Order: sequence, then C-alpha cells, then structure tokens
Amino acid sequence: MADVHLGGWKQQPLQDLNFESFAKALEISMKEKVDFVLIAGDLFDTAYPPIDTLKRAFLEFRKLKEAKIPCFIIAGSHDYSVSGKTFLDVLEKAGFCQNVADFEEKGDKIILNPVTYGNVAIYGYPGKRSGLEIPDLRKVKFNDSPGMFKIFMLHTTIDKAKGNIPTDAIETALLPKADYYALGHLHIDYEKDGFVYAGPIFPNNFQELAELQKGRFYIVDTSSATPLKKIDLKFRDVSVLEFEIKDALKATENIVSELEKMDLKDKIVLMRIRGELETGKTSDIKFSKIDDALERKGAFFSLKNTHDLKQKEIALEIEVKESDNIEEDTMKIYSEQNPSNLNASIPLLLNALSIEKQEGETSETFLNRLIAETKKVLNF
Repeated sequence: MADVHLGGWKQQPLQDLNFESFAKALEISMKEKVDFVLIAGDLFDTAYPPIDTLKRAFLEFRKLKEAKIPCFIIAGSHDYSVSGKTFLDVLEKAGFCQNVADFEEKGDKIILNPVTYGNVAIYGYPGKRSGLEIPDLRKVKFNDSPGMFKIFMLHTTIDKAKGNIPTDAIETALLPKADYYALGHLHIDYEKDGFVYAGPIFPNNFQELAELQKGRFYIVDTSSATPLKKIDLKFRDVSVLEFEIKDALKATENIVSELEKMDLKDKIVLMRIRGELETGKTSDIKFSKIDDALERKGAFFSLKNTHDLKQKEIALEIEVKESDNIEEDTMKIYSEQNPSNLNASIPLLLNALSIEKQEGETSETFLNRLIAETKKVLNF
C-alpha cells in the first residue's frame, strides 16, 4: 500500500474515513495472514503530523505488531524531511515498522543495502519534494543479495506510468533489477512488468474523490499464477453533482429544488458549481440553505467547488480624447455614463488604495491601514 496520507483531510468526517480505510486495509491483511506489509511512502501527510493523528496511527500499528506481522516502510514526498528525522523514526523505535531506506554514497554511485526477511531482500529509497529523488535514483545500485526475491520500494514517478504529466520521471531501464517494485507517489492503479502503483488508501482531494471514489491496496501472492489481488476500500457512495449557474439570485432555489429530487442518504456529495454570472454575484448564493437541504436529505458530507464560477466581465467603452489629465477625464466620463452616489468617492478611493507600505511595516499592519483608509472614504 502507499499514499495513506493520514491527517491529510482537514474536514473531520473525511479524515475519519481515511483512518477507517487504513484500519480496514490492515485488518484484511491480518485476516489474510500476510507475511509482511509494505507502505511505499506518504503514510502521513506531513513529516510532523499532529498528536491526534499519531495516536490513531499507533493504535492501528499496535494491532499489526500483536499479530506478529512485520511492516516495512519508506518516506514519501509528504512525510520526508531534509533532516532525515520524521515521525517514521518514532514508529520504528516503537517496534511497529522498519524503514528500509538504508544506503551509502560511494563515488558517483548510491549503494542500497537490503533488509532481509526470510528469502526476501527489501531495498528502499525515499521520495523527496519536487521529484528531487529522481537524479539520485539514476545513480542507485544494489548491494547484491544473490538467490533472494528482491523487492524495491520507491516513492517516485516512473517513465512507464507518467502518461502526459509534464514532470521528470525515472527511466525504469536505469533501475536495478528487482522481482517486484512497490511504488507510491502517483495516485493511480497501475501494474506492469512487476512495477505496481497501488493507488491511495483513500482519495486525497476533491478531484480524486470524484474520479476514484474509493481507496485500494494490493495483496501479492508470489506462489500464485495470478499474484496480484486488488482490494477495494469503499465505505460511502459518492455523488458528483454539477450545476451551471447564470443567475445567482435564483441559484439557491434551483439547486435546493434539484437536491430534493435526489437520493443522497449517507453519500459524500461533491458539488461543482460553475458558469458565468449574468445576474447577481457569488455572495447571492446562500450556501447555508444548500447545506440545510443536504442535511435534510441525509447526506454524509458535502464538498463544494466554485472554482469555475465567474462574474461576467463588464465591458467599459469610454473614449477619452487627448487630455492633460486622462485619469480625471476618464472618471468624469465614467460617472456621466454610470450615475451613482458613489462616483464622488472614486478619486478619494483611488488615493486610499494607492498608499504604500512603509519601511519596517508588517504586511498585516499595512493591510489593516489600507482597510481603515478605505472604510473612511466609504463611511463604513
């Protein structure tokens, strides 16, 4: 398994589902009596997770330890630290798992030492921020273990699986030969020629919830003719709803009306609200009333995406002839074409918004001063 991202979700119900998926993956592994568990990076969403996240993680690892099933890990791009010190070290010192990233530099090569378990040699190299592990991986060699089944744990992007992603990737032909490559980092379901991305234990963001709708991991039986068994982890159905909005004043009523027709009981509801507003503005959409409707329908949780909801741009056609004061003449013509009580405040407002940050002034102090000057002009 890989890309668990414990603590990644800020919304508690989704954070709980993430933990539930991880706990279920370990429970299934114990019931299947696996020889060992591999976690190929990003167990945590950060190198220094909060204490509540650690407590819950330790509880699950304790069950695995009591079942006498060893766990082997590497750091990923999220739980990696440049200092090399992370809470993965705490897990290791507690006897819950073993970090297999054991390597040393020799000349222009990086030699990986194996962690052995029975007739299996497990090698590992950590993922790093911004793909910085890839130049290192081009220099990696195994401290060989003849006659053993070799597993290489990596948290990176490989050339075979990157598709059209505009990013650097390690050329698989340059990697040391292994019998199995346990991969993390790309949140995809991929297996080819011994290279396996298990995908995330639980979707990690809005887009992943919409596309994947569930987590997964693999159980590998090397004695079987079909060694890979994919295990899906799904605890809630996901409903992806899309609303095209032009009139913000009617949007709340229209959305609530549509929601009332749907079966949303116990579902994660993902709402994409998009469009170009011709009437009203985004603040006219009463999301609290939409939330009330979702609660009445028994939805488990909802997320809203308004990234593609835009305010229609107002085209100003103002012709200003040659002038010694083009700014003043532009404001005059605009005011004549667009009568408003606020027009008299335009010059003062422009002056208020043009104040400069003083030397030694903090950004917060400057922002507060800017807001205060603007409020004075608008009599707030």
